[in-house]
Amino acid sequence: MKRREFIALAGGAAATWPLAAHAQQPAGRVYRVGYLSIGSEGQQLHLIKAFEAGLRSRGYRVGENVVIEYRFANGEMERLPALAADLVRLGVDVIVTGNASAVATMQATATIPIVVPNSADPVSAGLVASLARPGGNVTGFAQDTGGEINGKRLELLKETLPCCVWAFFLIRTLRPTRAG
Repeated sequence: MKRREFIALAGGAAATWPLAAHAQQPAGRVYRVGYLSIGSEGQQLHLIKAFEAGLRSRGYRVGENVVIEYRFANGEMERLPALAADLVRLGVDVIVTGNASAVATMQATATIPIVVPNSADPVSAGLVASLARPGGNVTGFAQDTGGEINGKRLELLKETLPCCVWAFFLIRTLRPTRAG
């Protein structure tokens, strides 16, 4: 065997050793997700299936690289604080919850991220300080933002439309109609 062939062979083998070692390592970090609901498991079954399907589509496999800790209050609001505290005690990485459960979860932790996938007016509910500067550890989507965002919508419309179109729009909209 020639010297160059030997060096190429040895170099190629050395380059693949880290890959072989990496393949033998454990699968990596297992994430713990807390799922807190005011409802019962039966009421939430369709949401749970959708949640787990969404995780699978992102490469997370329940029992392999993610563990979900489910807690259900079965319609009893007074159980929420204890259930939220239980999830915090378990050391979950994130808590997924709804509007009604989010306040109890916020009282249980100020450090673990809280995701509210479908919030109704998070400012009025006390989940965030404002939409512009929410602060805290709560995030998610708001279906009803109250009146806070209307000013921003008008500002965006004004910036999007050229001045002459904007003026025409205002004149046309505000002009009284003639009785005819």
